[in-house]
Amino acid sequence: MKVKKIKTIISGGQTGADRAAFDFALENNLAVAGFVPKGRRAEDGTISENYPNLIETAKRDYAERTALNVQISDATLIVSHGKLTRGSRLTKKLAEKHQKPFLHVDFLESSIEESVTKAQKWLVSVKCKKLNIAGSRTSTDPQIYEKTKQFLAGLFSIK
Repeated sequence: MKVKKIKTIISGGQTGADRAAFDFALENNLAVAGFVPKGRRAEDGTISENYPNLIETAKRDYAERTALNVQISDATLIVSHGKLTRGSRLTKKLAEKHQKPFLHVDFLESSIEESVTKAQKWLVSVKCKKLNIAGSRTSTDPQIYEKTKQFLAGLFSIK
């Protein structure tokens, strides 16, 4: 099953899952967009200008960009190794608050293949052209970048 209806990947630009989402999108001719903190702030410094269409928020606050990205997307996919913490937990709360469809994929609970199947079934049930992808940052989960890219390759049926 291919995920063809998604045209834009939205993310906040943080290291880890966010960057994996952006890199995957750019490598596979999907549009990228989203809000990022003022100054393009991330834990590793400044988010590269190689990521186009990003809008800086008024503040350097991560929570502000998280809220805006949930609001501008059609649905949110959150990835992690284990329970949601910090910004990922906030993303889930904001999706619930704004009544936006969301799915949490925990790579500790299921394999990449199982996670792909679960996410594909979920995406069939939601109307989504702009998918917000959020999750752990590299400093708290060093494996999340690679796992997220593998997962997205499977999700979009790209070998």
